[in-house]
Amino acid sequence: MTKPPLAVGTARADDFDELARLLGHLFHAPPDPEAHEIERALFEPERTLLVRDGGEVVATARAFTRELTVPGARVPAAHVSGVGVAPTHRRRGLLTQLMVRQLRQVRDEGREPVAVLWASEGGIYPRFGYGLAAQRLSVQCATVALRMPDPTPAEGRLRLAAPADCRAELARVYDRVRPERPGWSSRDEAWWRYVLSDQADRRGGATERRAVLHEGPDGVDGYGLFRTRANWESTGPNGITTVDEVVTATPAAYAAMWQMLLSLDLTGQLSYGAGAVDEPLLRLVNEPRRLGAQLIDALWLRVVDVPAALAARRYATGVDVVIEVTDDLLPENAGRWHLSGGPERAACAPTDRPAELACDVRCLGELYLGGAGLAALAAAGRVRELRPGALAGAGPAFGWHRAPAGMDVF
Repeated sequence: MTKPPLAVGTARADDFDELARLLGHLFHAPPDPEAHEIERALFEPERTLLVRDGGEVVATARAFTRELTVPGARVPAAHVSGVGVAPTHRRRGLLTQLMVRQLRQVRDEGREPVAVLWASEGGIYPRFGYGLAAQRLSVQCATVALRMPDPTPAEGRLRLAAPADCRAELARVYDRVRPERPGWSSRDEAWWRYVLSDQADRRGGATERRAVLHEGPDGVDGYGLFRTRANWESTGPNGITTVDEVVTATPAAYAAMWQMLLSLDLTGQLSYGAGAVDEPLLRLVNEPRRLGAQLIDALWLRVVDVPAALAARRYATGVDVVIEVTDDLLPENAGRWHLSGGPERAACAPTDRPAELACDVRCLGELYLGGAGLAALAAAGRVRELRPGALAGAGPAFGWHRAPAGMDVF
């Protein structure tokens, strides 16, 4: 028998507990009352879609209202999260219904030209127009053989603190640095509470999270968040340092922070999963290979409104090009668009001029934060050059002086 279609609806505030239970099952997370209440403060029921079958929630997708740093600007962006379908209801098209409905909702509301997400599986979201916009550098290393230049004491000092006791200082540093790093998201009080949450049963035997702050001539200009775990072997101590975030506004703060993190007493291993592709650490240590660095996907981005999105960011060099875009899910994006601009301004409008480049909307998502090269996408057959020289002329404009990065997983 063919099962009847199930309708997509919008959540209410009192649906949170049921949705949290479903997502806990889907992502194999045990119940955690403290985390549950922290996440409740982030819940936006009007931006949460769900599907019920016989009164039971069997599928859901949500979005958070946050701002995203993009090259040269900050834009409103739908931060998509909590996407899942119960194992009893797979292969019924529910995920497709949710994602298409969500994109249409974001587009029709007209506030956010792009949507972003972290993908549990990278193969899921390209079919909905999401492109890999930012990668992250993961470091897993033995620290015993790594050396860094000695810090200059006159340039500042480090101090340890409990994160909860210095949250205002952390936020000031983050807000100072964030405009320069494409891919970073805004954090209000509720999001800082989420980022700094530190439930004991999720530490895996490690200590509570600690903060280290760097004080420069003008006050606190950098911080790191980390924890340690004791590990004793027959040859002696080999503890593990896990670094969650390093945010610094000056080279002196960055170097001093990593000098300390790589040399904590009784430790011999370090793990850091939130680095950027252009992480300065690669240029500071004496033997970069020993960092064990790996590139992993981070932010996936979906351009929801092509002209608004392309006009919202800035470009590294002058650009004047006509791009033909295809979009199977949001037909308003399809067509030829005249993009012009540079480091100070940008404009994008429909045009009847002949197209010089052609790509699908997913490619625009990969280009949007400045992390993917236009020529590299063309070499992969993802972008077509319709006018000779168009790739060389437009390619540098889509880059940026800082690589995009994704830090807090939402």
